[in-house]
Amino acid sequence: MLIAVILALAVGTYAFRLSGVVLRDRLALPDDVHRLLPMAAAALLAALAVTAALTEAGAFAGFARPAGVLVGAVLAWRRAPFVAVVVAAAGTAALLRLLGVP
Repeated sequence: MLIAVILALAVGTYAFRLSGVVLRDRLALPDDVHRLLPMAAAALLAALAVTAALTEAGAFAGFARPAGVLVGAVLAWRRAPFVAVVVAAAGTAALLRLLGVP
């Protein structure tokens, strides 16, 4: 059963990617859509990041994880080294959980 699901997903992914190549010349998108597509990709990525930062198993993840993400975001915005950003974010979340903050 698992192999069948993996194969079905692989075929669907390949077909989806192939349809973009095949339909590229047949489908004319307006200039407004071409201008908005990069922003749509950024919005989807931001939504994925926010969902991962705030939820766990469909419920609110508590305050420790968003606090760690906030610390990491501020350090990344201030252009801190990547290792420092990751260690500070993980350390913040771990310290808050150690103190009993959910």
